[in-house]
Amino acid sequence: MKDILTIIMAGGRGERLMPLTMDRSKPAVPFGGSYRLIDITLSNCINSQLYKILVFPQYKSQSLVDHLEYGWNIFSYDLGHYLKIVAPQQRISKDWYRGTADSVRQNLYLIKRESPKHIIILSGDHVYKMNYVTFKEYHEDRDADVTVSLIEVDRDIASSFGIAEVDEEFRIKNFEEKPPNPKPIPGDPTHCLASMGIYIFKTEVLLKALETTDKEDFGKDIIPNLVKTHRVYAYPYKRMNAIEDYILITNSAGEREIILEKRTRDSSYWRDVGTLDAYWNANMDLTGVEPFFNLYGRLWPIRTNQLQCPPAKFVFATERGSKPRVGRALDSLVANGCIISGGLVRNSVLSPNVVVRSWASVEESVVMNDVEIGRNCRIKKAIIDKQNVIPPNTEIGINPKKDSKVFHVTPRGIVVVPKGFFPPMKKYF
Repeated sequence: MKDILTIIMAGGRGERLMPLTMDRSKPAVPFGGSYRLIDITLSNCINSQLYKILVFPQYKSQSLVDHLEYGWNIFSYDLGHYLKIVAPQQRISKDWYRGTADSVRQNLYLIKRESPKHIIILSGDHVYKMNYVTFKEYHEDRDADVTVSLIEVDRDIASSFGIAEVDEEFRIKNFEEKPPNPKPIPGDPTHCLASMGIYIFKTEVLLKALETTDKEDFGKDIIPNLVKTHRVYAYPYKRMNAIEDYILITNSAGEREIILEKRTRDSSYWRDVGTLDAYWNANMDLTGVEPFFNLYGRLWPIRTNQLQCPPAKFVFATERGSKPRVGRALDSLVANGCIISGGLVRNSVLSPNVVVRSWASVEESVVMNDVEIGRNCRIKKAIIDKQNVIPPNTEIGINPKKDSKVFHVTPRGIVVVPKGFFPPMKKYF
């Protein structure tokens, strides 16, 4: 993949993820206990042998930049490999980035300096596994000028995406960004073909498209215009993408065994975690016995900056009266540094350095770094941002109507506790 330059869009405000994006950009939002969202895209790059990467941050980027500098300093410049964080520089105007296409236009000098044959453009805030080698081969086999990765979505949510119409050969004949009345797949009135925000361009096509127009966005402007004049193809992600990995399954005898799958279950998985409910759902997809999205693959690892913490600890203590105090976590992801001290965690994702005190319960929740959950607390269907010390006997998510007077509650009833809402006022344990 030496002839490809990769560009990762990492400037997203993530306004629908507030308050999680109050002090960080969307790609820097924690995910899966130990990761940030951008780790997913970067891991796909490394696993696909894409080693020349430009990251374009903008909105509240310090947390993201710190994470990349600490955790992704793994490239060899002597071998021509690099990850460059390209801050907005106002090189061609006094404007900051006005959209995805404009951010690339303002940095065309980096593309010309590298002079690659192809450019892959990716989003830094989606959850999926994708073999970009297969994507490139599909693009070259069709001599496409541009190839757009597409996924089937329900028509009732399709207005949130760029929607494509294709012919029998999957050449795109029309593309519309967030249409009010999205056109369904022929023969399937309940689904549409939605853009995943993943593109591969012939370099000369991309350069000409950006130098001959001042349009700001790929999905809204550049792709629809190129459809009229160039060979623009759709990549059917669910059909073509194949991730090979070892997985743990239950065989017909009910026994657990590890097998090598040529196309894992999560080869067709893709989530745009643009809302709090979608973010919560994606985290819950990690917790099953056979998860919809598997973080434990040996052949397709997800990399990150691992904090230097001791292993998680689960304290099993004695009974007090008639109420047992047993520290345990079931169907959950528990990161390093966590202490489950006589509490119960179910179907949840815990980031590093979370403490769950005696007789507390945490269910179907996402808990970020440096959170302490006090004795006898009941937490259910919640997202708790970092640096919170939750007082004993607190209930969150048990009565969403009551919670809505204090916290943001999503349409699905997920309660979101902002960073530092419960400061550590005093020791209570």
